[in-house]
Amino acid sequence: MLKFLVIFLFLLSSLSARENPFFPSKNETDIPLSTNIVSVVQPLKRATLTLPSTARTLESITITYKNLDGSIVSKKELLGNSVDWHLPIFVSQDIGGNEKIPQPKSISKKSEKFTKIASLPFISLYTNKQRLKIITKDKMLRNFLLTKPHRIVCDFERDLDIRSYEKKVTTHSKVKRVRFGNHKGYYRVVIELDGHYRYKLTDYKNGYYINLL
Repeated sequence: MLKFLVIFLFLLSSLSARENPFFPSKNETDIPLSTNIVSVVQPLKRATLTLPSTARTLESITITYKNLDGSIVSKKELLGNSVDWHLPIFVSQDIGGNEKIPQPKSISKKSEKFTKIASLPFISLYTNKQRLKIITKDKMLRNFLLTKPHRIVCDFERDLDIRSYEKKVTTHSKVKRVRFGNHKGYYRVVIELDGHYRYKLTDYKNGYYINLL
């Protein structure tokens, strides 16, 4: 009888029992763990992202989200669209809500006309969206770009004697202000911009065009 009792105890001790039968075993790692603890997370209404003035193309957008099992996953969507950095980018799921996402104002044909932003008797500056128009008979000697703040400098040939003149642009424009200065044999026009741009200058019969890029 004692011999059978010893064999029974030996077999019983060799059995591997799980500490907690309510959790999966080590061989069941493909089954995600879950919990009944509910964390309070506010529903997404709208998130806003503002781009810097150097942005020109939105190459992609990446969303990082958490799954039910707590794992973190990122999903990337390739875009490659041009973007206006003046306008914010919205991420929203509030389709049925009362809050309206602001839309860019439509541009009428009337507003597409050039608007005068500064002038002197021998030169006038106009703006239209991404384009500047300089009307003058004076020859442009040089033009270049300076930073901090971002501004385009143009020198025109003319002998004159004027005081420095500055005009702040209050209309909706990518130009913030225009400054005129007198130098020996030429005068300088400084066009201060609202952000970072490259530009391309072309001649036309009444002066020059500057395209902001």
